[in-house]
Amino acid sequence: MSKNITSEIKFNVELDENRVPEKIQWTAPDGGVTAEAAKAIMLSIWDSKAQETLRIDLWTKDMPVDEMKKFFHQTLVAMSDTFQRATNDEKMADTMKDFCEYFAEKMELIK
Repeated sequence: MSKNITSEIKFNVELDENRVPEKIQWTAPDGGVTAEAAKAIMLSIWDSKAQETLRIDLWTKDMPVDEMKKFFHQTLVAMSDTFQRATNDEKMADTMKDFCEYFAEKMELIK
């Protein structure tokens, strides 16, 4: 019988008096990450029973808008890659990547 392994990823969010994130740190011991600073998190969790996605979207109040645009773009690109690996649907993944290029162009991320 194989032995199951448990891995933990932890987020610590420091809030101001209005419960707005000021600092975010994350730790992932298996990845060699200990209390690394982050300015934003987008976490999606699939609830199979309800057949819906649960989400946590947080960003610090000092996250610059230009960095947020890059964060969204890179997240969309990563989602396209993940979609292709998870579904093997190259045609739709390519369509998603086309949108990512359009997004980067409209957000003036391409120089």
